[in-house]
Order: sequence, then C-alpha cells, then structure tokens
Amino acid sequence: MSRRLIYAANWKMHHGPVAARAFAERFGATVEPREERELWFFPPAVSIAATAEALGARSDTSVGAQNVYWEQKGAFTGESSVPLVAEAGALGALVGHSERRHIFGETDADTARKVTALLAGGLVPMLCVGETLAEREAGDTEQVVMRQLRAALDGRTPAELDRTLIAYEPVWAIGTGRNATPSDAAMVHRSIRAELARLGARGRAPVLYGGSVNARNILALLAEAELDGVLVGGASLDPDGWAELVGLGG
Repeated sequence: MSRRLIYAANWKMHHGPVAARAFAERFGATVEPREERELWFFPPAVSIAATAEALGARSDTSVGAQNVYWEQKGAFTGESSVPLVAEAGALGALVGHSERRHIFGETDADTARKVTALLAGGLVPMLCVGETLAEREAGDTEQVVMRQLRAALDGRTPAELDRTLIAYEPVWAIGTGRNATPSDAAMVHRSIRAELARLGARGRAPVLYGGSVNARNILALLAEAELDGVLVGGASLDPDGWAELVGLGG
C-alpha cells in the first residue's frame, strides 16, 4: 500500500488576500483532489480567510497559519492567537520554522508553548526542526534535531503526538538552492520517527522535508520511503508551478 503524501506550501510574506484568492481559484480549477495526496497552504495571516474561502470544501486541502502566539487573547500587539486563526479558517499552524527561530529569536520553550496552544485549541501543529550549516559541519545534526523535537513534544500523550506533523528543514538549505541528498534526508527522517516512537507516538508519524524543494528534485526526494511529503517555500508561489510540482510528486 502506497503512503499518503503531504504537500505543504509556505507562502511566507507573499500573496495578500486578493492574490491569495486568485491563486486558490486558479489552483483549484487546475488540480483535482486525489485520495493519496494531502495539501496544506500556509498563507500570511491576512490571507488565511481568503485562501480558505476560495479553496472551499476540498476534502484534500487544509489551510494553516504561519505562526501563532500561545496566549488566547490579551495585550500582545501584532500577534495572532489560536482562536483567532481558527476563526479565520486555519486548521493548523507552522511551529518553530527556522525563520522564527533564527530571525525572530523563538526559543525551544516558545515552540513548546505554541504546540501546547495548538493542541489545546484543536489545531494541527506542523513542527519544524533542523540544523544550521555550522551545526551540520560539526556533526551535530541529530543532536540538534532531537533537542528541538524533545523540547516541543516530550510529555505529550500518544493522541497528541499522532496529531502532530513534523517537517525537517535543514536551515542551510532554505532558499539557497542547496538541499540535503535524498539519502541524507531519509536518515534524519528515520531518526525523527524513531524518537517519536520513543516519545509515545502510536502510528507512522508523517515527516516532511523542506529546503529548496523544486520540480528538479522532488521526484528523487519522494522516492525515499522515509519522506512523507514536502514543505515548500519559493516553488509554491506560482499556482501553475505549484500545480506542476504537486502533479510530479503525486
């Protein structure tokens, strides 16, 4: 039985509501739902509602937030809570993306609080983990990834672990045109899945790869059985290009 593949588009700071709606309508008219494929869209916060509305009731598609704050409400100017993004149409959120960690100073403790808030609010966390180039060259890839994983997920119930998606995104590969080889990525994915099992996950936890994924390398990446999908940035910004990428991989 073939595995169900997940394709996640992280638009970062692109596509306001008008552009997001046009993208979703174009994509929806181009790509038919398929049972063996699950699609996630992570638009900017201002475009969550427009994207969710334009995609409608597609059974294969979910919209998520790129970030959340862990408090439900309060004097936190510029932040979005789990209830707010859920009301806008988000079914999940990215947590611990490398840009949140390395540009905005998000700590492992912050990431854990966000995972807790998402799980409590009934949303799906997509937890991002990954090492910098310096950490990789020092041979610390597994140590760093396991630390990030345990900090966010240690002590969770099996049901909570089974609701969480993981994205391995080596920081040195994001937006650089470089990416881990399929076998290197598979090795890290295997370690992540083994650690999730030790933490109490009951089934095969989906682990995605992120880091300069494009039409030239997606087939080789997804040929590795350990990769359950991809988290894509720049190559997801054009509706026709994203449709092609999704069609190539799935």
